[in-house]
Amino acid sequence: MSTSLPMFPLNAVIFPGLRVPLTVFEDRYRALVHHLLRVEDPAERIFGSVGIREGYEVGDHGAQSLFRVGCRVQLSEVEAHADGTFTIEAVGLDRIQLERLDTTGVFPVGHVMPRPEIDAQVSETLLEQARTTFTAYRAALAEIRIDPYEGNLPNDPSYLSWTLAACAPLPLHERQGLLEAEDAAERLELVTALLRSELRAMSVIPSLPATEVARTRWSPN
Repeated sequence: MSTSLPMFPLNAVIFPGLRVPLTVFEDRYRALVHHLLRVEDPAERIFGSVGIREGYEVGDHGAQSLFRVGCRVQLSEVEAHADGTFTIEAVGLDRIQLERLDTTGVFPVGHVMPRPEIDAQVSETLLEQARTTFTAYRAALAEIRIDPYEGNLPNDPSYLSWTLAACAPLPLHERQGLLEAEDAAERLELVTALLRSELRAMSVIPSLPATEVARTRWSPN
């Protein structure tokens, strides 16, 4: 059965385990934060987030088309400002499937279903390929930007797959594809292939990760 969750659609993909800072200034999402703060148990301050396929996070029209697979998210830190806005931090918990979105209230409410991971075996070869590729990517970035990850990579295949997905600076649709992968093995195969593609592109334009080239506005001047 579906359950209802306050929803915060974003022009970003949140992965399980990923901490995300957000600035909340639009009325409907300020109302969402106020609603969560009225929940006595901080562990129960849960909302949902899905990526915006087409449209915007703010404005009268807002999100016009949403991805259906998203993440349950826990509000972990809140800083209120004098102008009524908030700076918050949230952490992804697990995947959800959005069935429908109700926008008639003071904040959006999603009717969602759980989207659990399939438990699949991950070969040592795939784990080694993923680790090696990410290590090469970190080395390629070393001279042009800060390391995208601090510390040692997780040993657990599922945690590793989410970590690499979160660290890889990929376009929205590719990150969504990683979120929707049915198990850790599929996700590790996808992120390894995507990082290898990044490395090939960076060898041609070594001063900038390829996805940042795609994000940069082109100018004829």
